[in-house]
Amino acid sequence: MAYILSRLGAPEVSETSDLIKLYSTRILALAAEIPHLGRLETPQASVKKRSPLCGSTVTVDLSLKDGRVADFAQEVKACALGQASAAVLGEAVIGRTPEELEAAASALESMLKQDGPVPPAPFDGYEALLPAREFKNRHASILLSVQAAAEAARQAAA
Repeated sequence: MAYILSRLGAPEVSETSDLIKLYSTRILALAAEIPHLGRLETPQASVKKRSPLCGSTVTVDLSLKDGRVADFAQEVKACALGQASAAVLGEAVIGRTPEELEAAASALESMLKQDGPVPPAPFDGYEALLPAREFKNRHASILLSVQAAAEAARQAAA
């Protein structure tokens, strides 16, 4: 039976169980509760990022006050992993500096692509996405929100 399914393009049983583990209850809960959804009326900066591999898109609007994120909104059209990542960002972004957002983006990329540690607090919620390390085709979607926020913060600070 496994041979027939594989000939039809179905994933191996171990691949299917790995995907089930990847989409854990915690990831799905994060994806369902993304903070700061929507758009700001008058942001200092707005950045849209798209993953060419999967088509996920994220638009981030933000404004800084005294060098820290004061207002933030995000429009997220992504898979559950991209949504979960946006939720972690949304919980931590207010009060962060552009440098902290750059560091979070770098740490998340390192966590996913180089088996680096989980980003430090307040971005340690990305720990929920550790199982995605094995799924390189999902990395771009996971990185969209934090990369867009870091870029928007740089623009707003300039």
